[in-house]
Amino acid sequence: MTHYSHSSHVGSCLSIAEILYTLYFRTLRIDPLSPLNEDRDRFILSKGHGSAALYATLAEKGFFPKEYLDRFYIDAGMLPGHLDKDAVPGVEVSSGSLGHGLSIGLGMAIANRQSGNPGRIFVVLGDGECNEGSVWEAIMLAATLKLANLTAIVDFNKLQSFGRTNEVIDQHNMSTRWRDFGWDAHDVDGHDPDAMERLFNAPQDRPKVLIAHTVKGKGVSFMEDRLEWHYKSPNDDQYRQALEELGGDA
Repeated sequence: MTHYSHSSHVGSCLSIAEILYTLYFRTLRIDPLSPLNEDRDRFILSKGHGSAALYATLAEKGFFPKEYLDRFYIDAGMLPGHLDKDAVPGVEVSSGSLGHGLSIGLGMAIANRQSGNPGRIFVVLGDGECNEGSVWEAIMLAATLKLANLTAIVDFNKLQSFGRTNEVIDQHNMSTRWRDFGWDAHDVDGHDPDAMERLFNAPQDRPKVLIAHTVKGKGVSFMEDRLEWHYKSPNDDQYRQALEELGGDA
């Protein structure tokens, strides 16, 4: 998708691939044939620049035909580069302006609890996104309200748009910070579906966060842990090599 459209953020997509797989195929109570069921679990990708990964996951899950993926991020296309909730079924929230997703998820969790709706709310944030003060406002209120129907996942790939995350703003003790604010915080390998599934489905009496330690560009040797793949699009040779390393077909 990113090769065809000459678009960016493929590294940011690969760091969350296993997170999305674990959510959509092993955790979320959702039905692609009834995407607006009131009691559904809801997922928000707050780091909306990772849209290609979510679109691909939704297509694999059956929310829309896979042919739509050919119309990602191109003129007269149908899948915008940053998520648009009106583009296709399954996208709960338009996102891309960072720092908003957790606050929206907080509101959904409050509404569900007040109405007796059993649906759970899951939000994926970027580690660089946690520089935003609005994120911490949501963290504080969620803990105060003991929202046991809210789970956050931080894609802690250690890189953000201008450098190493801990060099831009030091967040090396991320799980301790969330825990001190009142969340049930867990460090986890963000590329281990079994470990994440256990945590997602464990009982909780307050909001939960998974600090998912990931690798930007995971699975592609020349992309892994490289800042430039926040921005670059693979050329033809890089595209073929990447697919070969990932076990896919060109």
